Amino acid sequence: MSISNLRKPEWLKIKLNTNDQYTGLKKMMREKKLHTVCEEARCPNIHECWAVRKTATFMILGSVCTRACRFCAVQTGLPSELDWEEPRRVAESVEQMGLKHVVITAVARDDLKDGGAEVFAETVKAVRRQNPFCSIEVLPSDLNGEYDNLKTLMDTRPDILNHNIETVKRLSPKVRARATYERSLEFLRRAKQMNSTIPTKSSIMIGLGETKEEIMETMDDLRANEVDIMTIGQYLQPTKRHLKVEKYWSPEEFEELKNIAMSKGFSHCEAGPLVRSSYHADEQVRATKANA
Repeated sequence: MSISNLRKPEWLKIKLNTNDQYTGLKKMMREKKLHTVCEEARCPNIHECWAVRKTATFMILGSVCTRACRFCAVQTGLPSELDWEEPRRVAESVEQMGLKHVVITAVARDDLKDGGAEVFAETVKAVRRQNPFCSIEVLPSDLNGEYDNLKTLMDTRPDILNHNIETVKRLSPKVRARATYERSLEFLRRAKQMNSTIPTKSSIMIGLGETKEEIMETMDDLRANEVDIMTIGQYLQPTKRHLKVEKYWSPEEFEELKNIAMSKGFSHCEAGPLVRSSYHADEQVRATKANA
């Protein structure tokens, strides 16, 4: 069977749940003119998170990304002007949803000198002002690799700093656009140097042709840069224009990878076919605090 005809295994079937909670959240997002990575990146867990767990990952700085990574379904092109009212609307939505933990991510904005760091920081501040008991996880791009841009965000003291390395070193040039493996490691290392008390987190997707040994090497690289939390999920081809799936890793293989990650010293590892960077993020922040 050719790679292009790989059939999805049974364990990748998704349970749809379009209850009132799901439809209510969708309606609110449209009313507030907000974007979520749940929708834009076609996350397979959107029904569980929106309908059951009552969580969402807000995507700020618009819905158009300046990068064209070969795995991502987010629209690429020339972004719109900055919306300085966006931080307020996100904060109001977090309050309206009654969230205890919120993840804030963003499209890459290479058109901006600060990579969008100032709007990112203002969003964190707004959410914290209006929701003082809600923990906050931020998931930025590499912010053009600039030290000051990262410091702008770290100075807001998020509860978790998440930056995805996405894939193993060998495949990074093929999979990512502009971002590099070494720059992501540097970004994570600098974040920890700026504030060692803030847990750092990173994610990889597998099924792109990597080997088990390469995954373990990525774990070692992340731990060498003091990354605390790791998530591992199955890559799913969003459209025919994107990279093909080379392999579907089994739940048993994911469990083995999780055990290996924990043995290497991560405080928490979430691994599974449908795991994404923000999957069960509320549990991860609690686990990290418990192990502190």
